[in-house]
Amino acid sequence: MDTQKGSSKLSATLLALILGASVFMAGQVWAAKYVTDPSTGKVVTAPEYGGTLTYVHAANVTQIDTYYCCGGPWVIAGVVETLGMADWGIDRNEWTFPPSYLDSKVIKGLLAESWDISPDGLTYTFHIRKGVYWHNKPPMNGREFTAYDVEYNFHRIMGNELTGTEFSEAEPGVWMMAHGTLRMESITATDKWTVVFKLSQFDLNALVNIATTYSGYMFPPEVIEESRTAEVPQGIIKRADWKNLVGTGPYEITDWVEGSSITYTKNPDYWGYDEKYPENRLPYTDQVRNLLIQDPATVAAALRTAKIDIIKHDGAYMNVEFAESIRRTNPEINLYKWDFRSNYSLSAYNPFVPSPLDDIMVRHAIQMALDLETIVNTYFKGQGKWIPQGKVGDNIIGGYRNPFEEWPEEVKQYWIYDPEGAEKLLDEAGFPRGADGVRFSLPLVLRSNTDLGYLEIVKAYLDEIGIAGEIETIERPVWMAMAEEGTWGGGGLALQGWHLGLDYPPTSTCYAPSKFYMKLPDDPVQEAMHEGVIAATTFEEQARLVKACDWHQILKHEHIWGPKIPQFYASHPWVIGFNAEGGLSVQSNNVAIFARLWIDQELKDKSQW
Repeated sequence: MDTQKGSSKLSATLLALILGASVFMAGQVWAAKYVTDPSTGKVVTAPEYGGTLTYVHAANVTQIDTYYCCGGPWVIAGVVETLGMADWGIDRNEWTFPPSYLDSKVIKGLLAESWDISPDGLTYTFHIRKGVYWHNKPPMNGREFTAYDVEYNFHRIMGNELTGTEFSEAEPGVWMMAHGTLRMESITATDKWTVVFKLSQFDLNALVNIATTYSGYMFPPEVIEESRTAEVPQGIIKRADWKNLVGTGPYEITDWVEGSSITYTKNPDYWGYDEKYPENRLPYTDQVRNLLIQDPATVAAALRTAKIDIIKHDGAYMNVEFAESIRRTNPEINLYKWDFRSNYSLSAYNPFVPSPLDDIMVRHAIQMALDLETIVNTYFKGQGKWIPQGKVGDNIIGGYRNPFEEWPEEVKQYWIYDPEGAEKLLDEAGFPRGADGVRFSLPLVLRSNTDLGYLEIVKAYLDEIGIAGEIETIERPVWMAMAEEGTWGGGGLALQGWHLGLDYPPTSTCYAPSKFYMKLPDDPVQEAMHEGVIAATTFEEQARLVKACDWHQILKHEHIWGPKIPQFYASHPWVIGFNAEGGLSVQSNNVAIFARLWIDQELKDKSQW
């Protein structure tokens, strides 16, 4: 069933009073069985400790160290922590915990207890929480976490952006520099519990970027030092070195079977308490298990037979078809719909290899050849958004985006299904049909965890306008390695949902592509726009500049818009405390949230499993 917010908090409170009343049955008091979730008003089974929560995640994460990009927090969040996070106790009507966007107004302290911001907005003073200890394993051996650990981590992530530090010979962290954020003059631990960040340029998003993004994950200095070499001056914790990963979080990784599973075990000395029920120390479950399963049919079988308790944030299988199948066979399983980007947009596979895609008229024609409305209503069973969006997604509010209905007609025409118009553009661009009816061939590249069926539909539409497409599948780990190393193939279109309809922080929608590891040709205009976005001194100014940059990218038509199709979370009814929350900080989507969930063991035992 789709989970909906609907019951009023008043009625929920009355129900809680009824259910929570002292009911004497067989000489026992049934008073603490239910509580009211203060963030939703829902009546739920009271928190309880113990058990194992099992989830599934298909991504074969290539890096666990957030110095590099990407995906590391999917594995390490909940083991390694950040300075701040979204307030888990906040009213869900105020914040819904999207998977990738965090607003500074909802941030609360995690490793930092609090912070002060100077009147000019250039100095951020973080007060580090006392009584936080690294996991009791070598080489940290349970020592106390301090401001000096924060200083060390940020000096490392900034590299030669901070001259005069021990890491000044190293390049800055990949993702931290991708969007040109965190312009720092200095980062200094002034004592054991205080660290001062001095910005060299005003940044409206500095708090988010310091406290909750990739750069904010605090790694153990002693472990990093052991990994430093002349060739790798910044040090690196590799995936193969998972046994050396020490954090401050509610869980430790205690087993990792390559390609099979990751096991997290409760940290008995964890410092944190539940933000909703502050008398309860976290985590609730003794163990969390991540099953690394690539095959959707295997995932479906595991969910139906309760070998999996919850599925979160993995679009490899939780698509419309999967959800419809679960709804039909197991209506008792909770399904939660969400979207945050178009996973069905198409981009140049390698923009540095000459191809017909270099001509904007060809890109226009490909867009015009796709009947996205029909695709959504048939292939995606009516679930999805086909009306074009720019880089800024429709879930971002505050004047940052350019709604399609406001586009001028001379631009709209290139984003509307018109195969005859597409053929005319291709003729004008100098790509006539040959004797075999083919204008040119174009490789169509598919990551192994994306949608082959959709790409086959795209191929059919391109065939109709004389473009012959050959589908090539690349395994996800190979794709990620090629992206990070820059060893792309060439000349085709790739199905990759990293570009359009994004519900990321608005500043990231205008990043300079040449600075990101998936490079695009330099665009001095966009570079200048990005600098302006970062330098904005008010959110109103920032919104205006982001909107202008979004429009600049729409006019370039760099990417072919594909529909924004929902994905789904799923959970069994005995998983308590979950309300479709996406993330607590950047990619802190799984284990850190699972630390705040519990299992109604009685309900689970009563089920047929």
